[in-house]
Amino acid sequence: MTEISERLLAGDRRVLSRVISQFERGDPEASQVLKAIDPHTGSAYTVGITGPPGAGKSTMVDRLTQLLRQEGLKVGIIGVDPTSPFTGGAILGDRIRMQRHYLDDGVFIRSVATRGSSGGVPRIVKGVVRLLDAGGIDVVLVETVGVGQSELGIMEVADTILVTMMPESGDAIQTLKAGIMEIADIYVVNKSDRDGANQMAAAIRGNLGLDSSHRDWDPPVLQTQALTGEGIEELWAKVQEHRDYLASSKKLEELRSQRRKQEFLEAVEEEVGRRLKALVEGNPTLIATLEKVAIKDAEPFSSAINFLESFHGADGLLGSLFGKEE
Repeated sequence: MTEISERLLAGDRRVLSRVISQFERGDPEASQVLKAIDPHTGSAYTVGITGPPGAGKSTMVDRLTQLLRQEGLKVGIIGVDPTSPFTGGAILGDRIRMQRHYLDDGVFIRSVATRGSSGGVPRIVKGVVRLLDAGGIDVVLVETVGVGQSELGIMEVADTILVTMMPESGDAIQTLKAGIMEIADIYVVNKSDRDGANQMAAAIRGNLGLDSSHRDWDPPVLQTQALTGEGIEELWAKVQEHRDYLASSKKLEELRSQRRKQEFLEAVEEEVGRRLKALVEGNPTLIATLEKVAIKDAEPFSSAINFLESFHGADGLLGSLFGKEE
């Protein structure tokens, strides 16, 4: 094990931050660190917070962090932000509301850009969660962008998923019908002091009641005022209750095993894509084919198959992709 890995396992936050940056850049050294620390992961619990914009997710993360620190737990916060098309970095940066936690050695805050990830939660987040886990973090809070189908990606990283809404979000119930109903472990109607909060909570419970026959866990519907902290203790109690349910039913182990398999397949797909792009850039056959496709002298799909099949024999496509890189 390298000195870097040992320092990360010892809780060195500077090293943790540096390795995460290396991992985001695709630095091979970060991959070696992940390999070294992997046997030391599995203790941290990951909570995903998702939902429509303006529902108070960041404030909720802030309040949960405050409560967890009072209980002596170390907290990691990952904010998944939209990507700037110009720089590829996170537009929002580390959440402004988290500023009071920056000087706390028991809190680690990081923003990760989506970089066009269709699921809203980029693959890199999974590696960052493992690095935080190995670095001594007890609870990882992952806040997602919460737009369209992006909420669904949180399933790939979180043990418990909180779907957060607010009373005046008129499309909230429609959003439930669009698929979020299937992923929520706990529903949170935030800003519950506003008109319509009770009605929204009742509507969610009504929808849940229509589809409860196949569930072992019935998602509770809670009401909070994250700005004042009201309801946050009850929310955390429900998260712990869900964790106990997953652990006692062996579903937590099954869930995490399935996620690791998925992470492996995604890593293979990403690496093959990277190497294929490097292989074909500047390829004269590719350039000629692209020109034909552009002017409709060739059909895109069949031309792609023919191009890939042009790599054959001992110097075939797989050999070209996975031979010794310069």
